[in-house]
Amino acid sequence: MGDDKGGSNIAFFLAGLGLGALAALLFAPRSGEETREYIAQKANEGKDYVATKGRELRRQAEELVEKGKDVVTQQKEQLAAAFDAGKQAYQDEKGKR
Repeated sequence: MGDDKGGSNIAFFLAGLGLGALAALLFAPRSGEETREYIAQKANEGKDYVATKGRELRRQAEELVEKGKDVVTQQKEQLAAAFDAGKQAYQDEKGKR
């Protein structure tokens, strides 16, 4: 598998975006109260975004775990079938002698 730096890049992008927005707010021609309200609003939006992404990532992880369990079950069944076939072939050859 290749390096997966997508999550890290997104985190850096979001951090840079937040810092840029904060700098813009500090130099914007608004009153202090308007600026504080705007920052609080954006912080809540960010919190909601992170919560939504967290739920989405958890759902995806759960789906991957289920797929992994299915693959393990299939492999286990195939191995058991191969073992039984080998055992039967051994018994058949042993009976021929």
